[in-house]
Amino acid sequence: MPENDGGTYLTDEQRLDWLRLIRSENVGPRTFRSLVNHYGGARAALQALPELARRGGAARSIRIFPREDAEREVEAARHLGIAFIALGEPDYPFRLQAIDDPPPLIAMRGARAVLALPIVAMVGSRNASAAGIKFAERLARDLGEAGFAIVSGLARGIDAAAHRASLSTGPIAVLAGGHDRIYPPEHAGLLDAILAAGAAISEMPLGWEPRGRDFPRRNRLISGLSLGVVIVEAAKRSGSLITARLALEQGREVFAVPGSPLDPRAEGTNGLIKQGAAVVTEAADVLAVLQPILGRPAELPAKEPEPFLPPSTDAEPDDHARRRIISLLGPTPVSLDDLIRLSGASASIVRTVLLELEVAGRIERHGGGLVSLM
Repeated sequence: MPENDGGTYLTDEQRLDWLRLIRSENVGPRTFRSLVNHYGGARAALQALPELARRGGAARSIRIFPREDAEREVEAARHLGIAFIALGEPDYPFRLQAIDDPPPLIAMRGARAVLALPIVAMVGSRNASAAGIKFAERLARDLGEAGFAIVSGLARGIDAAAHRASLSTGPIAVLAGGHDRIYPPEHAGLLDAILAAGAAISEMPLGWEPRGRDFPRRNRLISGLSLGVVIVEAAKRSGSLITARLALEQGREVFAVPGSPLDPRAEGTNGLIKQGAAVVTEAADVLAVLQPILGRPAELPAKEPEPFLPPSTDAEPDDHARRRIISLLGPTPVSLDDLIRLSGASASIVRTVLLELEVAGRIERHGGGLVSLM
């Protein structure tokens, strides 16, 4: 049986294995899930990684996260008051579990109960206008008083305004780096204030300095936690628009605050409104859309009703099947269904070959279940 299939808690040993697996080279959230589904547990997957990488054509041995390093990270996290919550455990945020690539483990500190509240995300320009900051504060305060937790990314500008205005009602900060590498550094005090009544989460290791590509990863968690995302100010090309796109892909509501056509900081939000985003001029606009959603039973997507599946019992792919599947891959993303249909192999065989290639670092996963050759 998989380690975590019915809202139960991992043992300390299993949690250590999960940490080692997600920290191993070429193992991201989707690969992690595929590995645990295929082998029935993280420990068996760890043992299989070297052979998988070899069969996938890796040019060298991949790095498997050492047990000693995992033990050190767990101990350091404990000293900081951080808990590792596993996908499928009762405390794991329900809506985050429903996205395509939920983190197998989230490092959380603060008030865990705030993650169970209905959540609204608020993001926007770092170089925010005074009017934008004032509106973000008012909206965050009003939504907090209506019973919503406010999640944002601890960035300058709109993010910080939303956090400060919701300090008494349960703010949530999603970090792009490790819990001990706050970005921007001057928001360390703001994070302390958030933790007094709210929570902070990250999927990154302790000691991880955030890089440019880590912020879109963080943004998918901001939208994934929420019922909807409010964009207060956003230029034509901004990270806030990435968050809006991710929210749409995740089936979340997208709201935009209109701004002056003369202000480049409103160009992105005004564009979202043209594309169909809900207009927000007060909290009532958000509540009118979200309250009916809260009145309906929440459901995970029908395509994957369980966090993990029983281990695969099919035979391993032979060289002929492997060559045939690899020949169908290229730089253009293709779906799993197309690979199964065109290769004539079973779904399990195709998934196993993709897993080999993924562990070897030779394919890239895209939204909608698409894959391409690196």
